[in-house]
Amino acid sequence: MAYTVVGKSVRRVDAIAKVTGKAKYTDDFSERNMLVGKILHSPYAHAIVKSIDVSKAKALPGVEAVLTYKDLPDIRYATALPGVIEAIATDDVDVAELKYGTAGHPFSLDESHRDKEDRRILTQKARFVGDNIAAVVATDALIAAKALKLIEVEYELLEPLTSPEAALKEGAPLIHDDSERNILSSNGYEIGNFEEAVKEADRVFEGEYETSIVQHCHMENQVSHAYVDSDRRIVIMSSTQIPHIVRRIVAQSLGISWGRVRVIKPYVGGGFGNKQDVCIEPLNAAMTLAVGGRPVRLELSREEAMIDTRTRHAFKFKIKTGINNDGKMVAIHISAISNTGAYASHGHSIAGSAGGKFRYLYPTKALKYDPITVYTNLPVAGAMRGYGTPQIFFAFESHIEDIAKKLNMDPVELRKKNLVEVGYVDPASKNKIMSCGIRECIEKGKELINWDVKKSLYKEQSGDKRRGLGMACFSYASGTYPVALELAGARIVMNQDGSVQLQLGATEIGQGSDTVFAQMVSEILGIPMYMVHVISTQDTDITPFDTGSYASRQTYVSGMAVEKAALEVKKKVLEVAHKLTDLPAHVLDLRDQYVVMKESGEQVIALEIVAMQSFYDRVNAQPITSDVSNNARINAIPFGVTFAEVEVDIKTGKIKIIEIYNVHDSGKIVNPLLAEGQVHGGVSMGIGYALSEQLLFDEATGKPLNNNLLDYKLPTIMDTPDIGAAFVEKEDPTGPFGVKSLGEPPIVSPAPAIRNAVLDATNVAFNRIPMNPQRVFEKFKETGLI
Repeated sequence: MAYTVVGKSVRRVDAIAKVTGKAKYTDDFSERNMLVGKILHSPYAHAIVKSIDVSKAKALPGVEAVLTYKDLPDIRYATALPGVIEAIATDDVDVAELKYGTAGHPFSLDESHRDKEDRRILTQKARFVGDNIAAVVATDALIAAKALKLIEVEYELLEPLTSPEAALKEGAPLIHDDSERNILSSNGYEIGNFEEAVKEADRVFEGEYETSIVQHCHMENQVSHAYVDSDRRIVIMSSTQIPHIVRRIVAQSLGISWGRVRVIKPYVGGGFGNKQDVCIEPLNAAMTLAVGGRPVRLELSREEAMIDTRTRHAFKFKIKTGINNDGKMVAIHISAISNTGAYASHGHSIAGSAGGKFRYLYPTKALKYDPITVYTNLPVAGAMRGYGTPQIFFAFESHIEDIAKKLNMDPVELRKKNLVEVGYVDPASKNKIMSCGIRECIEKGKELINWDVKKSLYKEQSGDKRRGLGMACFSYASGTYPVALELAGARIVMNQDGSVQLQLGATEIGQGSDTVFAQMVSEILGIPMYMVHVISTQDTDITPFDTGSYASRQTYVSGMAVEKAALEVKKKVLEVAHKLTDLPAHVLDLRDQYVVMKESGEQVIALEIVAMQSFYDRVNAQPITSDVSNNARINAIPFGVTFAEVEVDIKTGKIKIIEIYNVHDSGKIVNPLLAEGQVHGGVSMGIGYALSEQLLFDEATGKPLNNNLLDYKLPTIMDTPDIGAAFVEKEDPTGPFGVKSLGEPPIVSPAPAIRNAVLDATNVAFNRIPMNPQRVFEKFKETGLI
């Protein structure tokens, strides 16, 4: 179908505000006499607070409050206590253990499906270096920082468990008393019978692979401010991806009703999943309560944010694959150990997501997945772009490359023999593949990188610098169904001139969703983009309910609500036009700010006249609006591939990317330029994941070694090659305008593609990332290449 706006690279609706500095972020807002909050972090990875003396800090002029675990309420007591806000503010609430979960998932009516509740706002037991022990509220940041140094804490040191192996060993101390052997969860699945199916294979291959802890490094650190309004409700303005979920979790953390909390989200300076966790808002709420409801700002420094928010889970995989001589895989067994750090956060959901999204790419007779998620005394791992899939696809796409090499098969052909087909129904999720362009993606990628010619050219190489080609495929999803609720809301109000306000629960965090939604409304209502006014700020008191920005769900899931709302407005416009013209609504359409004849396009009546009639008709006045929710109980599967060419310096271990192409089947591309930007950002993150990024810790103490942007090696513009983005537009019948997801998929396959290119160049397999020069040099020495 030909569209006039959808499919076009229109300018972002927030472009001018952002480039001129008019866009307002959380830190741009202020309240009168705003106080400042600071956090005392534990210097030890595993320790119990034996005593804490805050008297000197409290006596410092300018200090308004000092909080410890003793000052926070027991949820069971607080829930039943009327006027709990006033009680907390005056220290009248008894002290007891209070735990809550921080992961940004929709609430579940099924208790067994809820996130693990293992967190306190402030803790008596430190579980990682950086854990929150106490907090200060003062008139300014300097006084608050000085007060922190005056807090005297006596610790009883416990053994720090800085690896899953250490945490799992017999007799290891428990990080959480209710988690046997420090295991958060070990739920997996088996499709078919692996042990029986693998016996039918001609050959069996095994491999071990490992990924590292990395950080999101979004530009805007976590920041919020909170106060109590005249209605005795806690108001929090926060840089978050999930305002409606923040509201719920803050209320749970304090043991108050959810309606006592209001959350406002302005522009957000990046999140990548880190702001899909409720990291600082509960403490910020407690701070304002401690000072009688006065406003308190809480902002993390970069050093704090890199260890006291969330990281990407490090994984260790063991893979066993049974395969026939013709290259057809018959059985796969994947064992995975996931390091979730000190608290659950998204926890085992990451391992579950990895095993779930992986299933769509290579269906086999039998697939067994045995993941285990382990607590350690390291910073908390949570959601990060790709949600487990960069880890598992690094492992499996490296594994399948190793198999191709041992079978002396073309790695592209080996993959093509095993790829999914349209119509496949996943046995576990029951999601059906309604569209699949993975084969076309592969062919386009091969053409872009000139695969066949360069493969032949690089076949026999010697010398200090060698080149190679690699590729890796992926599958993903468009939302979380059927694992979790996928509810989204949208509201449209038409103005007297025919323009509209579009209000969304879906959060714009830089990815361009506001623009895409405006394009959808513009297309359906036949009005230009400038007449669609998107209200980008989310406010839980006003905004339609939506679970937030995560899981690459917005264009697909929230887009369903936007499409539904726009179609309802269109229907109402045509009904008014029918009353004015006597022409049946079903023969009418909207184009170029006019009601027109659907078949001929002949203009019938101006949209502005219809809008004015809806406002001011003395008999039938009824402004045209829509306010809808959409519960998506379906999922569309995107696919794609990365092709990479690298040059490896044998003497130094440095890997240089010569060319890289990221090709996607994401259904209809609503805005090609925005889509290309998503690809560039995701591939850049994937390059860092492959070659340089890793949070480092002292193994003996758990202390972070590089939680700053000097020592943590993010790729700079000098390290980033030209990135090629391409699309195969296989429109999916389930999505609005045929869309599928694109936000997270670009991060998934670059790392294994780069790894496989290094293998092609050097004949050395790197099964652990990052492949930084030190690690590459040492591996070359180990294998005798140097």
